[in-house]
Amino acid sequence: MPNMSTNKQLYNGETVSGKTLSDADFMRYSRQVLLPEVGEAGQLQLADACVAIIGLGGLGQLAAQYLACAGVGNLILIDMDKVEVSNLPRQLLFNDGDIGLNKARVAKRKLNNLAPHCTVTAHETAFNAETHADQLADVLLAKQQGKRVLVLDCTDNFATRQSINRCCIEAALPLVSASIAAFSGQLFAVDQMQLPSGGCYQCIFPAQTRVSQSCGTQGVLGSSVGVMASMQSLVAMQLLLSMDSDCDKAQNSLLGHFWRFDAKSLVWTSAALTRDPHCNVCGSKELHPSFNMHSKLHSMEI
Repeated sequence: MPNMSTNKQLYNGETVSGKTLSDADFMRYSRQVLLPEVGEAGQLQLADACVAIIGLGGLGQLAAQYLACAGVGNLILIDMDKVEVSNLPRQLLFNDGDIGLNKARVAKRKLNNLAPHCTVTAHETAFNAETHADQLADVLLAKQQGKRVLVLDCTDNFATRQSINRCCIEAALPLVSASIAAFSGQLFAVDQMQLPSGGCYQCIFPAQTRVSQSCGTQGVLGSSVGVMASMQSLVAMQLLLSMDSDCDKAQNSLLGHFWRFDAKSLVWTSAALTRDPHCNVCGSKELHPSFNMHSKLHSMEI
């Protein structure tokens, strides 16, 4: 068997607070550590990170599995809903034995088995103005301690999505939001600390917007949900690893973009986001003078 300490040195860049990966963790995460964009330092960064996932439905339960198994150290799961039989074709973390149980509670139990090194906290309550301070307390504490933090909006309720957006803007928390109904998926990330000119959810969908689409009313294929959850997890991982730190460069591909996915044609379209100066959520924030406010559209086949 090769000497693990020697192998570790091949991928060891800067470490987090002088820590190093154990041999067991190095083996577990070796495929990620092999990537120069990750390395040992990046893996330790993930272990130190704290991510809140709001909504444990088709998007959230899969994103939670990806992040926990990738080595994210702390997950906060927030959902008041219970598992229903109609969830099972696309919410693969759950099974018939979970029907009637709270999704966050079940997800915590199963993630503890899948990723025992991940600390999982479950909040079995709705996300709103009255509950968010308690639900995000650990995330805010981690932010104050200088750790990487992130919020994932995996909900399908317009009012809740507005509430999540406002909370993240006010607390300066980076947000990755995804949704899908029928064959139309949407994905974007906002971070007012890194890219204030990128706006927020309110800039794209003002509060008075009439939104009728959801999985419950329009239907959806489970595999389409899986595509959006995987992309949301990928964006989250890259932000946690600071792979998009040059936010003022034109080639920025994470922050400041709004992606649409057509699950019928497998076509992605992307628009550069700009902030609405009259937005009542982020409009009063100071803009960085170097940011370009132009927008553009492009598409790509996958």
